[in-house]
Amino acid sequence: MAWLFTGSVLVAVVAATIWVAIAVTLGGYALADILAQVDKLDEERHGLRQAFDRARLDSLRDGLTGLGNHRAFQEELDDQLAVARAEERPFSLLFIDVDDLKKVNDTRGHAGGDDLLRATGQILSSNLRRIDRGFRFGGDEFAALLVDCGPDQALTTGRRILASALDARSGTSGVDGFSVTIGVSTFPDLAADRQQLLHQADAALYWGKRHGRTDVQLFDPNRHGVADDPRNLDELALAVSLVATSRALKAVYQPLYSLRTGHVVGYEGLVRPGPDSTFANASALFVAAEATGHTVELDLASLEAVLAGARTLDQRCYLSVNLSPRSLEAQAFSPYEVLAMARRYGIQPERIVLELTEREAVEDLNRLREALGALRSHGVRIAADDVGAGNAGLRLLTEIEFDIMKIDLSLVRAGTASGSSDAVLRALRDLATRRGQTILAEGVETADQLESVLALGFDTAQGYLLRRPGPKLDAEPLDLALLMGIEPAPAARLPLVTGA
Repeated sequence: MAWLFTGSVLVAVVAATIWVAIAVTLGGYALADILAQVDKLDEERHGLRQAFDRARLDSLRDGLTGLGNHRAFQEELDDQLAVARAEERPFSLLFIDVDDLKKVNDTRGHAGGDDLLRATGQILSSNLRRIDRGFRFGGDEFAALLVDCGPDQALTTGRRILASALDARSGTSGVDGFSVTIGVSTFPDLAADRQQLLHQADAALYWGKRHGRTDVQLFDPNRHGVADDPRNLDELALAVSLVATSRALKAVYQPLYSLRTGHVVGYEGLVRPGPDSTFANASALFVAAEATGHTVELDLASLEAVLAGARTLDQRCYLSVNLSPRSLEAQAFSPYEVLAMARRYGIQPERIVLELTEREAVEDLNRLREALGALRSHGVRIAADDVGAGNAGLRLLTEIEFDIMKIDLSLVRAGTASGSSDAVLRALRDLATRRGQTILAEGVETADQLESVLALGFDTAQGYLLRRPGPKLDAEPLDLALLMGIEPAPAARLPLVTGA
């Protein structure tokens, strides 16, 4: 009996061992499968990152001067500003314009103009420290980012650049002495954030150009105002508030078309300042609002103008509206004010899409998430606007839940001629597909661009080729084939019937 009991135990132990081995084996297969899926996801993410990196590397350098270009400037500005803020040290921006470039092009041809631009690039590089960076935006516009540099030192650097340009003996590309105008701003002495830094340097530059050129101007709010507006900041603040409170805004709407049917699926609401607003265009108005701290006030006034004009919106269409991240982050902003405003004009929250641009770096991500979460909980959809315009959008795409991805118009334009840009468009399309997001191409202006986004399988599109913004929400369906220049097939001819 003891032997039988011992044998039974042995059999049980062997059986248990076999089941454990089977479980471990099956568990190993399951674990291997999970790890394989994780590796695949990591590869996809790495591939997307590589596609973005290749696209940026293809377009970070200005071919004529060897300096960084506009895209490189935007990225470096964000990086350096973040470091300056974290380490509590000063940081300066110079905007440099070459005076009379058009005259040189007219008298010496474009080759002479190119020599002048190359000379400007060389002068800029020779007057900057190793830790500084120079850029050419395009045309006659240059910039310099000065690390650990306050207003006095930045002003000195600007004057040294001007002196080098004026010196006919500088020996740069055989170019005689020439004139530049420079605008300067600094963080944190003058500017509190990125937008103020840009607008202040721009305002100082344009003031110098209006008042004789051949000058270096350090931003002074009492003298320079904003950009090419002659008013100072106090006057601009009053003007922006007046536009917002008097509702001196005109709403216009650009239709968004399905690329499968050609039908209108929604409209993007935009605003234009009225004739009595004292602002030449919407860009000048919003620049002034950002520079004077009135973004939230103007955003809400614009939103109300767009909603008020959309009372006749077709029930099958949605309304896309823009709000700055600055507004969504602000303590003065309430998402429930937006919901109440929409209800007042008879537009249900689920028919609203809120566009969040990636061009402005987000400073308070938690506050932004809270505001967007409150809106989404009531049915509002969120769109990532201008995707592909810079690094900020990559961060937002991974940290905020979006329903719609709007591809930046510069990538749409480049996609028809650039392999790297086309790779980015494909990577973004694949990312949107995996996440169940609608993908929209904005800025479609040519038949080639329309053909490109159709081939990529984008869902919707907007742009001047399809229809320009207008005051009415009455857009008709489009024949996309005709827009691409594809003629309809001739009607089949009926056979002739002859008598017997």
